[in-house]
Amino acid sequence: MKVYRTDEIRNVVLLGHGGSGKTSLAEAMLYVSGAVSRMGKISESNTTSDFDKEEQKRGFSISTSLIPIEWEKAKINILDTPGYFDFVGEVEEAVSAADAAVIVVSGKAGVQVGTEKAWELCDKYQLPRMIYVTEMDMYDASFRQVVEDLTSRYGKKIAPHFQPIRENEKLVGYINIIKNAGRRYTGVGQREECEIPDYCLPNLKILRDSLMEAVAETSEEFMDRYFEGDEFSVEEIRSAMRTEVMDGDIVPVAMGSNIQAQGVANLLSDIVRFFPSPNKRSCAGIHRTKNDIFQADYDFAKAKSAYVFKTMVDPFIGKYSFVKVCSGVLKGDDVLYNADSDAEEKPGKLYTMCGNKPTEVSELFAGDIGAIAKLSNTRTGDTLSTKNTPVTYARTDYSVPYTYMKYTVNSKGDEDKVSQALQRMMAEDVTLKAVNDSENKQSLLYGMGDQHLEITASKLASRYKVEITLGTPKVAFRETIRKKSDVDTKYKKQSGGHGQYGHVKMRFEPSGDLEKPYVFEEEVVGGAVPKNYFPAVEKGLQESVQRGPLAGYPVVGVKAVLYDGSYHPVDSSEMAFKTATIQAFKKGLMEAGPVLLEPIVSLKVTVPDDYTGDIMGDLNKRRGRVLGMTPVSGGKQIILADIPMTGLFGYCTVLRSITGGRGTYEYQFARYEQAPSDVQEKEIAARAAEE
Repeated sequence: MKVYRTDEIRNVVLLGHGGSGKTSLAEAMLYVSGAVSRMGKISESNTTSDFDKEEQKRGFSISTSLIPIEWEKAKINILDTPGYFDFVGEVEEAVSAADAAVIVVSGKAGVQVGTEKAWELCDKYQLPRMIYVTEMDMYDASFRQVVEDLTSRYGKKIAPHFQPIRENEKLVGYINIIKNAGRRYTGVGQREECEIPDYCLPNLKILRDSLMEAVAETSEEFMDRYFEGDEFSVEEIRSAMRTEVMDGDIVPVAMGSNIQAQGVANLLSDIVRFFPSPNKRSCAGIHRTKNDIFQADYDFAKAKSAYVFKTMVDPFIGKYSFVKVCSGVLKGDDVLYNADSDAEEKPGKLYTMCGNKPTEVSELFAGDIGAIAKLSNTRTGDTLSTKNTPVTYARTDYSVPYTYMKYTVNSKGDEDKVSQALQRMMAEDVTLKAVNDSENKQSLLYGMGDQHLEITASKLASRYKVEITLGTPKVAFRETIRKKSDVDTKYKKQSGGHGQYGHVKMRFEPSGDLEKPYVFEEEVVGGAVPKNYFPAVEKGLQESVQRGPLAGYPVVGVKAVLYDGSYHPVDSSEMAFKTATIQAFKKGLMEAGPVLLEPIVSLKVTVPDDYTGDIMGDLNKRRGRVLGMTPVSGGKQIILADIPMTGLFGYCTVLRSITGGRGTYEYQFARYEQAPSDVQEKEIAARAAEE
């Protein structure tokens, strides 16, 4: 592939609901542009962007793929993203590198949750966007319905500039609303002029009027001409649309069929025509030496710098760091400096990726997207620049994984292999986290949802040949006391020669501080227990609080007072007093009303207004306490609640089910509270069974 200058590049992300046709659209683009001679199909597991075995097995995208396409003297870097919400990290990576977006909507299924989320992402990253309606070759597809739904949601900025011509429920051509002319498909990517059918005229008038109104609003001169009944020329309409699309004031709507590769050539031309090249977008980082703003703005004349927005780790082809060049021109023989890891990197070769197939290129201009192999000190979110001009760019704000499960390694001896494989997968997937929970002696896997974790386990088996089992994690309960107790414990052992003797009288009561395991005080009078044995008593307490007598959980909030006892001048030892204390602790706690404490988290759920009642009902079932509601923009509510940690298992799936995928949640640990008696009994019985 030849080297393209900044003004000849378009970086476009494909967004949309799962199953709306993003991957098949990317495949059709490759075919129409001549990059491939045969169009792959998802059903045949041979598409360019779904190259991973898991994607082929399941029939949907799991990770973002880069597909470069040459069209009309421009290079279009297509970023094909997953539509399922469990893989939102991949989408966020792609959006951070894109300069514009095509939101793909199914003509059959219409506007879905994924469409709304795609629009919100474009708003967040201020991306110009277009809508592309797929599956127009299906008999029950409705372009008109999609346009009406989009207009009711997003207003007059929705501007369809194509209208389908359908005969016998089949897509046979289209009307170019800008040119007011009909076209009939004659072959793949080919069409000829035709008359506009009479049955299309009423809808054409509505669509053309709304497009002309949107164009008229671009300037006062156009508005005056519009009211005087003047016609705008094709070039005037396109020029106005280009300006408005870049500003986000017009969102063009195109349509076609991916499987028939119809409408795809028009879409590619629109991308080149209406979307901005990178140098029309701003980009700034921090100059590390000067501690000043480095205004990169994708200027190829400035010092070279690049942002690593994604990492791909493949067991067969190795590690590739995907970069977007923010300034300068990257060359294979450059020595680059990573300020984040304070290390130098030598790329050696630069590539452009098409799916998982690397093609070497001599250089990458500012604004272009490419890949560098085997960067040992670089990970996703790092910046590569030069030592003379060390720059760092702000890291992308990724979604935080809140769903977690316990995992156990199936084969003994595979623990290290699993750990290494997970490290590689975490380098690739920013929303996957493996955590060692030493307190509960369990390994935890955090992800964006149950499906995410299940696919991670499946990838471990297929890619790295190691197997894990996912299960319900243990919750970190605590034990404490609610009453006072007074115990007298003597440890005495005689076995020829020196014996063992330790005698303590202790009071136990709640300390009132659940942050600390225990508070130790001594009130011994007259040397009944010599001072040199006090540290041994405290050691006994330190050891005892690690496993409570009720269910073996750590103990918190206990005040222990040593007030009396006795000793033997020969047989007493530190060991004897430590053992006496351990026995006193067990007895004292069991007599002081021991209770289990459960962890409580502060939960924040964001849902559309319509679902607040259902969500609050579900939280009550999970023993949650709703603390309040706050309305936010977009017709949504934030519900704040306190909920036991045990109530969050499976919450992600239930929340998505209730809200159709529109709800999100986050939480953080708040405090410990006494568990209800039924929960306590169940937990004690479960722990006893484990023991």
